[in-house]
Amino acid sequence: MKHWFITTDGNLKARWKKAFPEMVASKPDVFINKTQPNDVVWLSTTVEGWSELIGTVTAKGAVVVVLSYSPDDREALRSLDLGARGYVHTLAAPEVLKQVALVVTNQGVWVGQELLAKVLGGSFKALQQRAEGGSSFNTEQLGDLTDRERGVALAVVRGATNKEVARQLDITERTVKAHLSAIFKKLAVRDRLQLILKLAPVVERIPERF
Repeated sequence: MKHWFITTDGNLKARWKKAFPEMVASKPDVFINKTQPNDVVWLSTTVEGWSELIGTVTAKGAVVVVLSYSPDDREALRSLDLGARGYVHTLAAPEVLKQVALVVTNQGVWVGQELLAKVLGGSFKALQQRAEGGSSFNTEQLGDLTDRERGVALAVVRGATNKEVARQLDITERTVKAHLSAIFKKLAVRDRLQLILKLAPVVERIPERF
């Protein structure tokens, strides 16, 4: 398995070698006929036609991770929809790149935590709306929270980012972060993803038609 970094910026080669000493930096017209199944292709959005290249690469059995200097939720979702397995900042630390590689080469998907929280929150909300006889959330988990913390927690579970929570509750993002720290401690969770899972809807039965 090789790690191919497809970019227009050759100055990043030394940075990526810290993560993958045997990595190969290449231009699009060079690597495309050399990739093998299970290779990991790290594709920069600075490359012309990068989105079209995703399908070409995945058709050869390789795994694609999109690199972006300005990560954006819409662009991330587009990348995944086109077949990419991961989406990460171009300047991510070598240790992060190793984690990304571990996840995507084991059939996982890597995106920013806030986007993943938003996707999971939206999925839970849709599941809740389709459920019959299920309560909205595991309310027993909310008993130790203050009213404000409960509002923040439920907004996050529904997929809101810190900025969106701040706007919804008319508080600052700094206050949202402070509430989240308290919530994490009280509910014994490490981050917002664990929070979502802990407060997942209690779905007793999903109609067979779904």
